[in-house]
Amino acid sequence: MNAYWNENAGRFVGRVLSEPVFSHENHGEDYFRVMLRIGRLSGSADTLPLLVSRTQLEQTPVFAGERLAAEGEVRSFNNRSGVGSRLVLTVFVRALCAAEEDEPDCNRLTLQGTLCRVPVYRRTPLGREISDLTLAVNRRYGRSDYLPCICWGAVARACAELNVGDALRLEGRFQSRGYIKKLGEQSVSRVAYEVSAMSVERLEEPAFAGQTK
Repeated sequence: MNAYWNENAGRFVGRVLSEPVFSHENHGEDYFRVMLRIGRLSGSADTLPLLVSRTQLEQTPVFAGERLAAEGEVRSFNNRSGVGSRLVLTVFVRALCAAEEDEPDCNRLTLQGTLCRVPVYRRTPLGREISDLTLAVNRRYGRSDYLPCICWGAVARACAELNVGDALRLEGRFQSRGYIKKLGEQSVSRVAYEVSAMSVERLEEPAFAGQTK
């Protein structure tokens, strides 16, 4: 494992829900938010936010209703505006292309980083085992992304024994989850994003994640 940056790579194939919306400018490049719907085998679907540059959109125009394939990494930043969720997760797109109509939906993510919080193991009201993890994944240029992850069943039980500082490799999907938040007298629908890990491997060599959260 590289000692200075970790793996963060995903492939996402689905249908575009809306036209690109301007997000922000960084180092002279404009970035746009694109919402992508990716179906699951269960019949439900994830709606994921993609962050796409103007240059990429000029090379591969994106329109609502079309099939799209993207490769990139899941990134996090803290929202300090006081509006919406504090931790914001997006897919930072590295490569973009049109997808064929018959190409199956795909939501595949591989992460390699450092466990930076004590795992939280519990059972759901229906008795299913679940563990919550937070993984710190380094970028190449000195920053880290802090990604909330969940795992189920035997994987959750094994993850409950992990320690802060353990180097991990996860494979799974980047998923969306709707929930209701109480704001005073009102109930507001919100969407949370997290990594659903299908497999978790503890690595012998510790990852370098800098300052843990």
